[in-house]
Amino acid sequence: MAFPILVCGSIAFDSIAVFEGRFKDHILPDRIRSLSVSFTVPSLRKVYGGCAGNIAYNLRLLGGQPLPVATVGEDAGDYLHYLRQLGISTEWIRVAPGSYTAQCFVTTDLDDNQIAAFHPGAMALAAENDISSAEGAWAIVAPDAKEGMFAHARRLHARGIPAVFDLGQAMPLFSGEEIEEMLKLVQVLTLNDYEAGVVEQRTGRSLDDIARNLQAVVVTRGANGATVWSDGKTEEIGAVKADAVVDPTGCGDAHRAGLLYGVSLGWSWADSCRLGNVMGSIKVASRGPQQHQPSRADISARLEQGYGLVLPSL
Repeated sequence: MAFPILVCGSIAFDSIAVFEGRFKDHILPDRIRSLSVSFTVPSLRKVYGGCAGNIAYNLRLLGGQPLPVATVGEDAGDYLHYLRQLGISTEWIRVAPGSYTAQCFVTTDLDDNQIAAFHPGAMALAAENDISSAEGAWAIVAPDAKEGMFAHARRLHARGIPAVFDLGQAMPLFSGEEIEEMLKLVQVLTLNDYEAGVVEQRTGRSLDDIARNLQAVVVTRGANGATVWSDGKTEEIGAVKADAVVDPTGCGDAHRAGLLYGVSLGWSWADSCRLGNVMGSIKVASRGPQQHQPSRADISARLEQGYGLVLPSL
């Protein structure tokens, strides 16, 4: 049985470019203080994206009931119609009059490194989207306007709805003190390998120490799998080999969806992370954050092949 999951975060239009080279060959470490670099990008696509949209999309693939929580502009009509066609509720998506929907401009190189620029648009008004009456078995506070992330986390905390804090692209917005404040409002912290180092540096605490006051800390490491801190122990979760490595955009969001779906079923954090690894491996083989279309049976087969687990019947 699928339980509603509140997915707080951005809904955005993504413009994704692929640089057919490697950033490291064009960025000189000794000239970083006066960086001026231009990349020719033969491939460019504009797609539906944003963390809330991406996570909701992947939860729906799994048979979940995502409730995206986001603030969009008047230009979001097509995106909202698309979500409804997928069977995703738009009840908690607020349209801000006179605003444009957030837009992300992403450039990816052949080593799967990314450089992104983000225009927040209506997302800057996220805190005004009051979810005090929302219901959900779990929630995630994914990258959004910082004020919106705090507002959502406080309202979820007041409602007693357990939440995951996904720092992600919002990392530059948060000081160490603000990260600590968010950690008091949530039950789980999710990061990628780079973000994990930044959190340790800004808070002055190790992930082992941070995990002591949370249900879990999950750090994804791309092709090297993930690490889960929960129940006083640390587990290394091996990766699932992807059919191809095409585009990493949205892989973290796909992983978060698997994590949330697993824990909503009552799975352990380690097994939920294994499902997240499967979702990330499926996504990386497809261009764009919402272009992969595996069936639920396909996902379950990959999960069984990789880890000996299967998805329950709907």
